[in-house]
Amino acid sequence: METFVQTLSAPTLLGIAAAAVAALLFLIMALRLHAFVALILVSLITAFATGLPTGEIVKVLTDGFGSTLGSVALLVGLGAMLGRLVETSGGAKVLADTLVTRFGEHRAPLALGVASLLFGFPIFFDAGLIVMLPVVFAVARRLNQPVLRFGLPAAGAFSVMHVFVPPHPGAVAAADLLKADMGTLIGVGLLVALPTWYLAAYLFGLWAGKRYPNPVPELLSGGAMIVEPPSNPPSAGTVIAMLLLPLILIFGNTGLNALATAGSIDAANPAVVLIRLFGNTPVALLISVLVAAVVLGARRGRDAVTIEKLLDSSLGPIASVVLITGAGGMFGAVLRASGIGNAVSGSLADLGVPVIAAAFLIAALLRIAQGSATVALLTAAGLIQPAVAAAGYAGTDVAAVVIAAAAGSVVVSHVNDSGFWLVGRLLNLDIPTTFKTWTVMETLIGVIGFAFAVLIFTVL
Repeated sequence: METFVQTLSAPTLLGIAAAAVAALLFLIMALRLHAFVALILVSLITAFATGLPTGEIVKVLTDGFGSTLGSVALLVGLGAMLGRLVETSGGAKVLADTLVTRFGEHRAPLALGVASLLFGFPIFFDAGLIVMLPVVFAVARRLNQPVLRFGLPAAGAFSVMHVFVPPHPGAVAAADLLKADMGTLIGVGLLVALPTWYLAAYLFGLWAGKRYPNPVPELLSGGAMIVEPPSNPPSAGTVIAMLLLPLILIFGNTGLNALATAGSIDAANPAVVLIRLFGNTPVALLISVLVAAVVLGARRGRDAVTIEKLLDSSLGPIASVVLITGAGGMFGAVLRASGIGNAVSGSLADLGVPVIAAAFLIAALLRIAQGSATVALLTAAGLIQPAVAAAGYAGTDVAAVVIAAAAGSVVVSHVNDSGFWLVGRLLNLDIPTTFKTWTVMETLIGVIGFAFAVLIFTVL
């Protein structure tokens, strides 16, 4: 693939991408073809249509599938195990009851959202969401209300923190490219993330919960209990500690990574390397599952056979989530390998619009075309880097430009984004409902976040 040169024009490539998306939706929604099969079929046809070398097509497909599975399978699998232990120990119900008692029924979505904002500061979107879902589901069951009323505020909280606030990797890398001060970017990112979450995720989530009354999925709980719940459920504090454990470990990794990028610490220091290893998301979740097996299993009087049965029962329901998400990553990889992203960025290199608007627009179009938010953000940052340097931006101005590019990179999450499939399947949403809820929320986050970035750029 290193020698492949795309000869098709940008309009032709964009037309192929649009036709691929339309074909995918037609196969899934009209012909009722399984999403996993449809994604593989459309990925294969798109690879042929865009002129990828025939001998390399299967490699592109499997590499895209495998790279997505490399993180998603471990994350969802271990997260489902942790969720199953929290659920069957009675811990999720105890924590749900505590939250409802402490904050009241009407404030439960707000409480879950605020907790997710705090948890979302140090850890990635998908890791935070999978850890928080057992509590979200338990609260929804406790109040007998639609899952989206609680799921969207929580998912939106992790999304805004992941997109706008360091030490998340996209914001850190874009800040490095545009020479933004990390402390200033954290401040500006929080100024944008918090009101954006309230408007785009919390208020929208409350409305979507009424508009789309989807029931609580049995995905993480595994359906009906395969063992009797223990007579000595853990306290709310114990459950919170179990949920905080992977977050603290992951924060050690992301925090040290940010410090290493800033040059504040030596990334090669053995202690730093070891802490970062334990804080790598799969390792952190593995440690958390092992600790939870003792604290929520063995100490509740369950033997090794019962605990093994509980962990095994958590994996069957998430197989579809993992495979479909991997196939979504495959589709995105084909679009990137075909040069669609390069075609878009090349045609947008000189827009003749203000830098902050160009940052948002370039990132948004790249996101829509090829699916990856990280690729969209970093490509947009690289393209506008000369203009930012020439303008002499500093302080809050350059931080606002980074936030604008980040806002563009999150809009219109759709079928070429593996996150679209992950969230939709975890919340047990059909394709139209995923578009009407998740896609709309992500677009609101991007547009509102951009508006706040422009306001900060203009006023501060």
